[in-house]
Amino acid sequence: MPVAAEAARLLGTPLDLCAVRKIGSPNNPELALGAVASGGIRIFNTDLAAALGVSPTGLQDAAQAQETELERVETACRAGWPSLDLVGKPALLVDDGVATGATLRAAAASVRARGASRVTIAAPAAPAEVLPALRTAADAVLVLITPEPFLGVGACYREFPQVPSGEVARLLEESRTAAPAWTRGRSPENARPATVHSPEAP
Repeated sequence: MPVAAEAARLLGTPLDLCAVRKIGSPNNPELALGAVASGGIRIFNTDLAAALGVSPTGLQDAAQAQETELERVETACRAGWPSLDLVGKPALLVDDGVATGATLRAAAASVRARGASRVTIAAPAAPAEVLPALRTAADAVLVLITPEPFLGVGACYREFPQVPSGEVARLLEESRTAAPAWTRGRSPENARPATVHSPEAP
């Protein structure tokens, strides 16, 4: 959220939240077998799941568990602020970094389902091999660096603490209260909402 909040401030666009949760492998929670996002979006890496012996039923059960957590996280992070109206408007989807790309692809599907006319994904860092999949999920992808070898998102930062839900809520409130009145609810046709992807908020 801090990266997206700064992008929204610099661009002069309203800030919103797109909550996403990773579906981790049973033996390695950091390895994404898929992801769930707001609006009932589910994406799966079925080939990887099959290779690891995870059944389709197991994947669905894991998705259901993450959706329950997703609802709790989004409620805590929004703190009563409604979703922006994205219908017919472009959305900038910002993440602090990309690992497998699963959560960002789910987030892109989520904002498209909310009616966004164009989706641009932006992140400071990502492994080069995930960019083709991101380009199939979005209309444009902006990534500053693709380190080789890619040692994880955290390795691209001097400090990379987890952002608590209270901080997400504070940044969202700060953006909404500082913005013109129309950004707090429905927005006009020429608005350009900035959307934040927050997969692992506690």
